[in-house]
Amino acid sequence: MSPLSRRAVLQASGAAALLGTAARTASAQESAQEATQQPVITRRIPRTGEEVPAIGLGTFMTFDKKPGAPRDHLREVLHRFHTGGGRVVDTSPLYGLSEVTVGDFGNGLDLFIADKAWATGEYLGDDSQVRRQFEQSLTRVWRTQIDVMQVHSLVNADAILPVLRTWKREGRIRYLGVTHHDPAYLPFLERYVRDGDLDFVQVSYSIRNRAAEQRLLPLAADKGTAVLVNMPLEKARLHHLVRNQQLPGFAAEIGATSWAQFFLKWVIGHPAVTCALPATTNPDHVVDNLGALRGPLPDQRLRDRMVRHLEAVPGFADLLTTPWYPGKTFDGLVRL
Repeated sequence: MSPLSRRAVLQASGAAALLGTAARTASAQESAQEATQQPVITRRIPRTGEEVPAIGLGTFMTFDKKPGAPRDHLREVLHRFHTGGGRVVDTSPLYGLSEVTVGDFGNGLDLFIADKAWATGEYLGDDSQVRRQFEQSLTRVWRTQIDVMQVHSLVNADAILPVLRTWKREGRIRYLGVTHHDPAYLPFLERYVRDGDLDFVQVSYSIRNRAAEQRLLPLAADKGTAVLVNMPLEKARLHHLVRNQQLPGFAAEIGATSWAQFFLKWVIGHPAVTCALPATTNPDHVVDNLGALRGPLPDQRLRDRMVRHLEAVPGFADLLTTPWYPGKTFDGLVRL
């Protein structure tokens, strides 16, 4: 082969490679554009029929920033969350200054705020502390009404729930609920759902932590109680587990293009789940998470297959015994 013909071949090969890359890039952009044009997956709040998007935003650790610390990235997280179709934001006065960040950057946005009360009072039945805490929360999130007020981790629930009922009648809150992140407290959450008048229950649930689906999720569906899910990504432990793993080909059946969407679509694929609450400090990651808000969801057959796939990944069985947020640090007021 002459040098000229060899050069021509190389040039043709390079042009073909560039065309192939351009075609793949254009295809990916078209797929992303098509995804954003699909309708947002919403779920009804059983007691009222109000619809909310099935992917929300948690703020534990991630939105807790000390005064004067850089926060522009969190403004962008909330902006992209809202423009991407998200509405439900979950926070708490126990999360350091997370409420302040939500209030500062969420002002003027159509957000559905789920807040919490953690108050013991000075004696059994003392509700003065929760009343002061509520007024502070209203100021911090720039609201005169909270969408969902929850008893945080069931602390002093029997004293606080009557106060929440009063606030609901007065229109200061719209819905009431209880929360916990520890599967050991599932029987107590179940009791409040079974015997009470809860609008919401918040529970930990993920492709690795499936204990809630044994009794709590069916019970919530039966009682007409909406379900918020904390720790759907196991506080970055699931991503750490699969950091060297390829997404399985069958993820395409539900339009999942990332592990985040794979994990989140598994969670909201359960019909009793109202909204999952992944947290992040990264604007790109919140966009990725919201990718789970569109396209098909897995049926039970596919959800089972997704679990089986993860069970073959080394370390999956022991995931819940490993530390939260592997490789991550936070510089807010809260310390783990």
